[in-house]
Amino acid sequence: MSIQEVTSSKGITAWLVEDYSVPLVAIRFAFDGGTTQDPAGKEGLANLMSGLFDEGAGNLDSEGFQIKLDDVGAEMSFEAARDGTYGSMRMLAEQRDAAFDLLRLAVTEPRFDQAPIDRIRAQVLSGIIANELDPDTLAQRKWLEALYGTHPYARPEEGTRQSIATITPDDLIAFHKANFARDGLHVAVVGAIDAETLKKKLDLVFGGLPQHQALAPVADVDPKLDQQLEVNYDQPQTSLQLAYPGVERSAPDFFAAVLMNEILGGSAFTSRLFEEVREKRGLAYSVSSDLVDHQHANALAITTATRADRAAETLAVAREVVKRMAQEGPTEAELAATKKYLIGAYAINNLNSSAAIAATLLELQLDNLGSDYMQRRAALINAVTLDQVKAAAKKLLSAEPAIMVVGPKHGEAKEE
Repeated sequence: MSIQEVTSSKGITAWLVEDYSVPLVAIRFAFDGGTTQDPAGKEGLANLMSGLFDEGAGNLDSEGFQIKLDDVGAEMSFEAARDGTYGSMRMLAEQRDAAFDLLRLAVTEPRFDQAPIDRIRAQVLSGIIANELDPDTLAQRKWLEALYGTHPYARPEEGTRQSIATITPDDLIAFHKANFARDGLHVAVVGAIDAETLKKKLDLVFGGLPQHQALAPVADVDPKLDQQLEVNYDQPQTSLQLAYPGVERSAPDFFAAVLMNEILGGSAFTSRLFEEVREKRGLAYSVSSDLVDHQHANALAITTATRADRAAETLAVAREVVKRMAQEGPTEAELAATKKYLIGAYAINNLNSSAAIAATLLELQLDNLGSDYMQRRAALINAVTLDQVKAAAKKLLSAEPAIMVVGPKHGEAKEE
């Protein structure tokens, strides 16, 4: 795959993969910031804004914009995440002029009319009310508060009943102006479009935005470990979550940690946790570990669910698997097989459609990995030694974890 770095006359840079096998163009982009930029008392602002970009822009009201979008056969979506606001569009190549113009209106001239605000706010509110009855959602909120305290990562991204009720059109306009600016923009494009045409479209869509973002500073935070949180709910299953230290994406031992995690619990059917918790003992349907990488925090998280009366046993088994990995690390055979899998599965998992390629290219930009990363990736993985993986295991898994137990109140759900 040939990745071109394209820079427009106004200095907007995008990564482009030309592909004329199907007459489609996919664009995905992100602005730095995200829900961490929600002001105190206005939690849910970024999330509400993300639902309004196709609800009227420029001289088109909500209905008019939707009709135009249907007429050109394009799909457009926006979403607010912790560290950024994402947007995407898939369009027919023959309709790209009209589609890009609609995207320009959405990005640079959203209307934030009161009627759509009230309608989308009502949808968000119904979700919040439903979540108040969902024990797993409530427990997850308590978990984030326990890990991150008063940091923005602990706040509900959709906001609360109280906070979203206070959001006004002026709040949305101010948030859009502060976040949607060119110096915080990252763009990836895949499909039937050449570099020169894309340069013009980049200036068309994004050239009217301010040059500089006005973001509030967000501090780095280490999750608070060495604690146990019990959330009592009368339900047949008990959910378990464990959090250990993580590793930054830019760290020298990142790939050593990735390989270690894959062996521990990353691979669905071949990991140590899967073997010990499900295959040998039948304690859970699934169990997994993941490296959680945010811009301001990192962790290694283990999740599973089991029968309430087997919670203590499941927790003990999981902790024993982690302890053994920390002390001994993986075997040479495990490492060799995992390297082969991670290298071979990358294209299947990340490059199976134009939209998936655009999303992957965007993430590579956000991680500052360079447009040649896919060519270098296999060598980076193969260069990791067994000793480096053992060191990563000891470094990340020797700490006392944070543990959350969600389920019926049973003495046996606690560690002995």
